[in-house]
Amino acid sequence: MIATKQDIRKLNTEQLKTWLGRHGEPGFRAKQIQEWLWKHSVRSFDDMTNLSLKTRQLLAEHFEIRTLSVSRQQQSSDGTIKSSFRLYDGNLVEGVLIPALRQADDDRMTACISSQVGCSLTCKFCATGYMDRKRNLEAFEMVDQVVSIDRQARETYGTGLTNIVYMGMGEPLLNYANMLESVEHITSPDGLGMAARRITVSTAGIARMIKKLGDDQVKFNLALSLHAANDVKRNQIMPINESNSLPALAEALNYFYKKTGTRVTFEYIVFYNFNDTLQDARELWQFTKKVPAKVNIIEYNPIAEASFKNTDPQTLDRFAGFLEERGVVVNVRRSRGKDIDAACGQLAGKENNPS
Repeated sequence: MIATKQDIRKLNTEQLKTWLGRHGEPGFRAKQIQEWLWKHSVRSFDDMTNLSLKTRQLLAEHFEIRTLSVSRQQQSSDGTIKSSFRLYDGNLVEGVLIPALRQADDDRMTACISSQVGCSLTCKFCATGYMDRKRNLEAFEMVDQVVSIDRQARETYGTGLTNIVYMGMGEPLLNYANMLESVEHITSPDGLGMAARRITVSTAGIARMIKKLGDDQVKFNLALSLHAANDVKRNQIMPINESNSLPALAEALNYFYKKTGTRVTFEYIVFYNFNDTLQDARELWQFTKKVPAKVNIIEYNPIAEASFKNTDPQTLDRFAGFLEERGVVVNVRRSRGKDIDAACGQLAGKENNPS
């Protein structure tokens, strides 16, 4: 489907005010319209009930509100829900609702959202990395994923989202402006009103853009997909490391920390017989001494395109214990939604890419 009108959400309040003025409408209408779009998440001009019929018809004549739809929804045995979202142009992205486990002592309800259709970074262990990058998502398409997943959470579990992670398909820092704009709408009192500290943006590691996050003094959390703490191994599984080496990333992350005061999270998937030895743990510990950070150790979720395997539980525990004994804050993240290909690294828009 080819769009013929501009999505009205591409205009900020001042641009909308100017447009309204040119069409004989009072400027204060701009704030009313923006509230309907971002705070109340309406997807039809007809629902903007405090606008006159004439004004609504004028908007509909010149603009559209491009909606995403749930093309497919799957629920895991652990309660995780994966959604394939169909975009206005027919492309698919995936998002995931991750509820807290019953035995957990928190009440987290997390949305994992995508930032691009596909990805250009070709990480060897990630299903999305085997797709082509088709395009960046617009800010409103990221916000719409959050709105849709929040609705799922309320309908299924009776409570809304508490956390958002930009860890789905794509590299958020390669869609920098749109990602930042989406965070602004999610956190603004005139938008969804969520706290920035409840948002985490994950990156494969693009040093110059990490520094830009620092310059922009962002309030959200930053996670680095590390997975190996020496350049030789990281080059093998993450080609981006060849142009963004660990020393370059350490410098950028320290710059980010000095600018924002926010400690980084290192994400580390422990692959069997690749990066799971005590020497690997030692290298990771040494890297944490270069950058104020905590470590999330993540179980690997197998994909058809790669031969990596998850390490065994004893090795994983020994790896985590080595770090903890040296004062590193470590969380072991168990896989969620693996049975529906909704776990970390498994998102691939399979309706478009059957395997």
